[in-house]
Formats: sequence, structure tokens, C-alpha cells
Amino acid sequence: MKINSISRRNFNRKLSAGLGGAALAPQLSYASMFANKPEQNKKLGIALVGLGSYSTNQLAPALQETEHCYLAGIVTGTPAKAKTWTDKYNIPQKNIYNYETFDQIADNPDIDIVYVVLPNSMHAEYSIRAAEAGKHVICEKPMAISSEECRQMIDACNQANVKLSIGYRLHFEPHNQEVMRLGQQKVMGDITLIQCGAGYLMGDNWDQWRLDKKLAGTGALGNMGVYAIQAAIYTVGQNPTYVRAQEFKTKPKKFKEVDETVTFQFEFPTGTVANLHTSHNARTNRLYAACEKGWFELEPFSPYGGIKGSSSEGPISYPQVNQQALQMDDFANCIKNDKQTPVPGEMGMRDVQIIEAILESIDSGNKVMLKDLAY
Repeated sequence: MKINSISRRNFNRKLSAGLGGAALAPQLSYASMFANKPEQNKKLGIALVGLGSYSTNQLAPALQETEHCYLAGIVTGTPAKAKTWTDKYNIPQKNIYNYETFDQIADNPDIDIVYVVLPNSMHAEYSIRAAEAGKHVICEKPMAISSEECRQMIDACNQANVKLSIGYRLHFEPHNQEVMRLGQQKVMGDITLIQCGAGYLMGDNWDQWRLDKKLAGTGALGNMGVYAIQAAIYTVGQNPTYVRAQEFKTKPKKFKEVDETVTFQFEFPTGTVANLHTSHNARTNRLYAACEKGWFELEPFSPYGGIKGSSSEGPISYPQVNQQALQMDDFANCIKNDKQTPVPGEMGMRDVQIIEAILESIDSGNKVMLKDLAY
């Protein structure tokens, strides 16, 4: 089957079909959990919690393009940021919160969804508090700094009858969706080998929370390594059964508390092997799959734009999209139509479980079995 550039019409049809989004979906029903659906034509209000680079440069601009949700509120501990955002996005004063007044969000009907974009160690607390306030939750990756925290987040959302989604934007990006199709449908036969790297050069700035273990939990592994974990799994369409991992530091003083570079290997039930790596001290962004009857790759595979693909059968070329806008619109639609999100909390918990197994393998030097994964 030759892979050609896709037409805009076929691309739109594919997006609406949500190809690849249901990979490994758990058999869960939320039908009994939501008696009152939002109006179908209503845009759902999103409050961004934490106004760092990602909220400022990606999420807020994306919310100017969304069809089913909009930027309704913000939570920040910096008054100057609150004023800047108010002036830029015309946010009502009643929809602006700080970390002391956060729980008052429960009384605000303008806000339907809370998007937690804080340092990793704060994900669990604010996701749980948002759920307890009766708000649906999107949490950035990694979901939390431990699988136990992930479980607490899932339980809190279930008890509050709200939905929980993880910010896995690449599930809504068409090049990566095509990789899901090629791999999971075995278009070129079984995959024998996956290679994937996700990393960047952090630079000389030592004053950032990602170097603080208490805030970050891990270094490159939790930040960029999740992309490699995700890519291997959604390309094969299965969870790995074993992992072996190694850590390397070329700047031990800078990365004293957290990992700098990690390499790890997956074994899948089908016999597929994945060689993966992540780093905060090297630029790498490639996903490659060798198959029985050919190969395909994306390079780069995970930036916000400029994703490119090719294969032994031809180019993999799709329109560049606003990934964050598609991600947030999909979640809003899931709430409106009482559907399961393709990137639920259980998926985030699975990936944190895998991160914990990688760390265990680094410490022990042994291969670690991946069992009882949440998703």
C-alpha cells in the first residue's frame, strides 16, 4: 500500500474519525456518571493553572483557535502576570485566582475545565483540588511524580464524577496518527525494531525547577522521555513486557539531583524491540520503525510544528495543525458527549509506572518486568 500525501478533505475526514485515538483504550463507561450534559453549542471555559512558558506560548494562543472551549480564567501567584493576561485576553476579574483562592473556583460557572500546567510535584494536589471543586481536569505530563499520586488523582476524579485527561497532544497530530495506523494495522508487516529519541540541550540556565528533584521528580526522563515511551507504545499498539535502562551524566554538577541522559530498551509481546533515549543535554527528535516489509519514520516527530515523515513506500505528509487546540477541543467534546477521552488518567499512570520501572532498572542494573500496568 503506497503512502502518499493526504488531501485536506481526507485529512479532515480522518481527524473526525479520530484514527489512532482509541489505541489501548480501557473498557470503561462514563454514561452513568454524568446526568446533565453541557449544551452542545456551548463553549466550555478553561482555566489555566500556572502561567509559565507552555501556557503563555502554546495553550493560551491555541485557545484563540478552539471551537468547543475558550480561555475563561487563570490561576497565578504573580499579580503582574494576572494584569498582563487580563489586558491581553480580556479575562474578567472574577475569573482570576491565585493559589490561596484557588478552591473558590468551585463557585464559578464560567469554568468547566481546569488545566494544570505546574511543576510536576504540584500536579496531584491541584488536579485533586480541581476535581473536588467539581471541575473536569487536564493535567500536563508527566502526570505526577509517583504512580501512587496518579492513583489518588484518578480516584478523586472518579469520586467527583469529572473527567481526567493528560496533555498528550501528539495523539491528535496527523503524522503521529498515521504512525499509529501503519504500526497497529501492520501495513508493512510486523514491526521488528523501533528507535526513538526525545531530548534537547538545556543550556547554561541552572535556575530552573526541572533541575530540582523535589519539584520535577526526574529530569529528562519525566520531561522528554515520556514522548519516547508514548511513541513506542502507540506505534506498536501494545504495552511492553520488560524494560532495561541505563543513565549517563556528562555534567554531573549541573544534573546532580536529576537524570541528564537515559537510554532504555523495551521488549514487546510480539517480539518487537525498542531502543529509546532521552536527554536534557542533547538534541534528538526522531521516531523510526523497521518492519518486515519496509520502514517508516518521523523526523522530527514531537515538536509543536514542522513534523516531517517518510517511509519505504513514499512520503508521509499531512497539514501542520495546532496540536494543543485539537487536544483541548477533543476533551471538550468528550465532556459534551459523555465520551471517554483517548488520553485518560490511566494512560498517564501507566507511563509513570514505566518511568518507575526504568529508574528501578537503572538502580539495579537488571531487566525489570512491567506488570499490572494501569492502562
